[in-house]
Parts: sequence; C-alpha cells; structure tokens
Amino acid sequence: MSTSTSSPKDLVTFLHSSFHSAVPVTTSVADLSSNTSHQLYPDTVYTDNEKVETSQWLTASSHLAASDEDEAKHAERLGSLNIHLSTRTTLLGSKPSIADAAMFHRLAPAVRSWSAEERTGEHGYHHIVRYIDFVQNAPLFGLSLSADDKVNIDASDLKFIHKPLDPKEEKERKKKEKALAAAAEGQAPLVVGRGKEGKGKAQEEAQSKTAIADGATPQPSKKEKKEKAPKPAKQPPKETPLSPHLIDLRVGHILKAVPHPNADSLYVSTIACGDPPGTENTSEHEGKVVRTVCSGLNGLVPLEEMQGRKIIAVCNLKPVTMRGVKSAAMVLAASPRSKEGEEDNHKGPVELVTPPEVAAAGERVCFDGWEGEPEGVLNPKKKVWESLQPGFTTTEGLEVGFEASGVEALKDTDGDKGKGVKRLVTKSGGRCTVKSLKGAVVR
Repeated sequence: MSTSTSSPKDLVTFLHSSFHSAVPVTTSVADLSSNTSHQLYPDTVYTDNEKVETSQWLTASSHLAASDEDEAKHAERLGSLNIHLSTRTTLLGSKPSIADAAMFHRLAPAVRSWSAEERTGEHGYHHIVRYIDFVQNAPLFGLSLSADDKVNIDASDLKFIHKPLDPKEEKERKKKEKALAAAAEGQAPLVVGRGKEGKGKAQEEAQSKTAIADGATPQPSKKEKKEKAPKPAKQPPKETPLSPHLIDLRVGHILKAVPHPNADSLYVSTIACGDPPGTENTSEHEGKVVRTVCSGLNGLVPLEEMQGRKIIAVCNLKPVTMRGVKSAAMVLAASPRSKEGEEDNHKGPVELVTPPEVAAAGERVCFDGWEGEPEGVLNPKKKVWESLQPGFTTTEGLEVGFEASGVEALKDTDGDKGKGVKRLVTKSGGRCTVKSLKGAVVR
C-alpha cells in the first residue's frame, strides 16, 4: 500500500493556490485550524462540535500522510476513514471544511498509485476513492486543480460489484427463516390454502368428530374467544441501595485535548474509555472509539499535561452540552478541601487522578469492599453522584479512596465498609494516586 509523502509546507502551498487571500504563502502549518474553514468557506456556518471535529480530522490527515508509519496501523486508519465516509459526503457530513482540502492533498498521491483491487476490490477503499473524486471535481470545495493534480478515476471501472437484493428472494428468505425458527421452537407451521373459510371449518369439524370418537374432549374452535387471564399487578421497581459501585469509573486515555472554542475555563478532550463501536455518545478518532469530554481545567492544569495521558473518568453521568459542545464523561481531579466556613472557590491547585501506568483504557475501577456493577446512566433526579462525591478523598499516602462517613446516607454503615478510607483500585489491583495533595476533595 503506497502512502503520501507530502510535507507540511506543501499543504500550505496547495491551499494558497486555491485560496490566495485566505491562506498566504507565509502561513505556518500551526496556523491552520478549524477557524481557517470560515476563511475558505465564509458562507458556511459551523457548530462548536463541527469545529472540534475539523481539528481532529486535520490531525488525522497528517497521520495518514506519514511515510514511516507501520503498514498495519496505516491500513487501520484507512479502514476507519473508509467506514466514516460510507455514510457521509464530506468529513463533516455535508459541509466543506479545511479538513477536506487537507485530506485530499495528503491522500490523492496515494490513491493515484492504488491498484484496481485497492480502489474498488471487495476489500478495497471504494468510499475513499469516491470521496477523492467528489472533492477534486465538486465546485463546493473551490479547489483550483490542473488535470495533472487530479486523480484519474473511472466511476464505471469497478473490480467488485455488490449484488443488489431481489425483493422477492429477500421476502422468501425471511419467510423460510421464520418457518425454521418456529420449527426449532416446536410450533406447527400455519399453512393457509385456497378456500380457507370452508376448508378450515371442515377440518375443524372433522378433527372434533375424531376427538369425540376417541373419547377425548374436543378443542374449542379458533373463533371461540378464550378467557384472558388477568394481568399480574406491576411490582414497584426495586430500589438499589446507595453505593459508590453505582458510579461507572474507568481508566481513560486522553488522545487529544484542546481549549474550548467558546469558554476560557474549559478544555475539550478526546478520550478513549474502552467503549465498543456504536456506543451512544461516542465517535471515532484515529481508529478508536472515543468520547468528547469538557472539563473546567483550563488555567488549573497545563494543556501539555493533558496530552496522551491516562486519567480516571466517570462514564455514566447523563451527557450535558457545555457552551455548545456535548460532553459525555467527567475527568476526576483532586483539589484542597475547604475549611469549615470557608467558601469553596475551585481556584486550585488541581491534580488529576492517575491510574497505574499499565492500566488499559476502559479498565474498570472501584473502591475496595464496594465492588458491584454500575448503573447504565445515573438518574439525575436521584443525585447519586452528588450524594456520594463528598466521600471521595485522598490519603496521607496520596492514594484516592472513599470514606463512607463523609456521605450523609452512609454514616451509619456497619462492618468493614464503614471503617476508614477504602482505596480506589483498578480491576487488576493497581492503586490510583495524586501527586501531592493529602486529605483533598476528589471530583
């Protein structure tokens, strides 16, 4: 599989040739961002989520242009992009952006060298090929390309053609599957023929006479109404006792963090939390299933400390939209505990909770003695997180733990659970820590 070897400066030159005033030749690659899309396409309005997504695709396009990348990893990235484009016209869906221009520039040389099998074979990247052809020819993108700049793509030259479904065959197939399923459950298939009214009635009478002759009680006709058994009364839902195991705590891996476009105090992080593909409120980034998470850490934790690190995430809070960006989890961090009568101003210092280095993204984290399955999504009305969070603390040994006596509803907890601070550990047994804050509040 061939890869593009275009340099970052080549991208600026490429964009300048089509957008002279929007991208001067003196522009640096670092200056290219989601905001550049407004300069390229001033009539297009972008949401905050689309701005974040554009930045992510700019990064992804640079990875796809790398010539020294592992072949398996490169194929994985192409496969993810091909799947993404299977239901989209542009990277954002239908809107043009600088990410489309960058992706075309960095992929076109590779697509130009692909074989027919790589382009449109059964396992080829045909959605990428279709996308490249669309970007180079559609006025929507405004690219000034010469004939030599374009990739020669023949839309009629298909290596593998998916056979369209025949409606009658599909209906017959489903009918057979239904009959086989009924046979597997021991049910007699229902056969309907011509003259069902007369023939069906005659069959019922014949069966009834035979049954009487054999001394058996005839079965009622299908037309006779059977008395319906009364429905059992609905039982009230069982209340789950308050416990920290209800909170879905997991190891998260921050793949990327950027300042929030509309809030100076927020970061927007792209975090892998071990979710399977298709999980609600997730997306794909560099071939991984990720969550977008907003956290009020800008100004409290340096942005460079947020990059590529492991954290602990709360994954079953109801998603909230924060200044236009939907946040689907929360990053745990520690800060000094306010003294009695003192206002909690959240000014810091702040330290992120750190799992063991060997812990994998998505690994479950719980408190010693409080193990159990978390709820799918915490009901905001029950305030489970708000009730339990006061028990989250750090120890003299800088370990994160849970103290039942700090939670009003659990103050009288009997046995070992109610004694002391129970450490926060990964499923594999590693402890979660902070850098220096002792007796701190964790939230």
